[in-house]
Amino acid sequence: MLIGATLGRYFAWRFVRTILGVFLTVFALVYTLDFVELLRRAGDAEGASPGLMAQLALYRTPAVAESVLPFAVLFGSMAALLQLSRKLELVVARAAGISAWQFLQPGAFVALAIGALAIGAYNPLSAALKQRSSEIEAKIFAKATKAGTGKDLWLRQRSVDGQAIIRAETAIEGTTTLAGVTVFQFDDAGVFTAQLEAARATLHDGWWELRDVRVLTRDEPPESHEVYLVASTLDPSQIRQRFTPPESVPFWQLPETIARHERAGLDATRYRLQYDVLLATPLLYLAMVLVAATVSLRFFRFGGVGKLVLGGVSAGFVLYVARQVMEGLGASGMVAPTVAAWFPAVVGSLLGTLTLLYQEDG
Repeated sequence: MLIGATLGRYFAWRFVRTILGVFLTVFALVYTLDFVELLRRAGDAEGASPGLMAQLALYRTPAVAESVLPFAVLFGSMAALLQLSRKLELVVARAAGISAWQFLQPGAFVALAIGALAIGAYNPLSAALKQRSSEIEAKIFAKATKAGTGKDLWLRQRSVDGQAIIRAETAIEGTTTLAGVTVFQFDDAGVFTAQLEAARATLHDGWWELRDVRVLTRDEPPESHEVYLVASTLDPSQIRQRFTPPESVPFWQLPETIARHERAGLDATRYRLQYDVLLATPLLYLAMVLVAATVSLRFFRFGGVGKLVLGGVSAGFVLYVARQVMEGLGASGMVAPTVAAWFPAVVGSLLGTLTLLYQEDG
């Protein structure tokens, strides 16, 4: 039986308020830490003003905060139910003949709604902002003296011009553009011929387009070129896949990305896994609400609430670890992407329901 509309709206608002409060708190914390780290990195970067660093941190934070949304739902649901229990509102609801399954309906609806918004609106927005932040970082930090920190990107190719080894300090996600590029060219016999230093390099079908290039050879003085072309046999789609993690692809573009990779004969397992993980998000959030309910419905006068809360936090982290393990197995191909994506959400929901059945119905 459904809960009354007025009481349902009241309970739903309590869930929304606490979940949003937890999420915004974590969001602000992540933003502050990232802003401080960017200010530290900006010491040797030209044009890296505090205002631009604040903007960059704002672009980077949503993608990081997206990963903590399940915990925001878990802790927010626990806080909402504990507040209702502490103020004896759940006692009154039970006295009025309302079961736990009924006053959990608003929380379940809020979790499903947040999950739908997360995959339909928040994820595309965070992915777009992350790509924008990647572009800004490439412009600012690629020229910094300390930009290379052992995380350089390396490519090797063979073309009509001979062999080449390409090193880049960063890649702009979702594109075939590299920043802070150095190209070491060799002839067919493996003898070094030239070194090209470019601010940017974009891969097209059959050639690299280098911008702001400095050419160094053994016998000639250095030359500077605004644009310099280098032949290539690399596939742009392969470069885009290698330097674009699935998390940076918006939800609505994942089906097209999967189809494009499969048509090109490329492995689309990681993108298919990401698509299924996002589809399972609403069910995962529902599982978090059920887990929160198993440890938050105990009356305060009975005591032992602290241990139950600690148990709920532990259960949430166990579910998160299980999700990461299954995603790792799915990405490696050891488990089907659909199974890897849906297993934590389904098992978490079933275990939460089973525990509530034992607690409420004996």
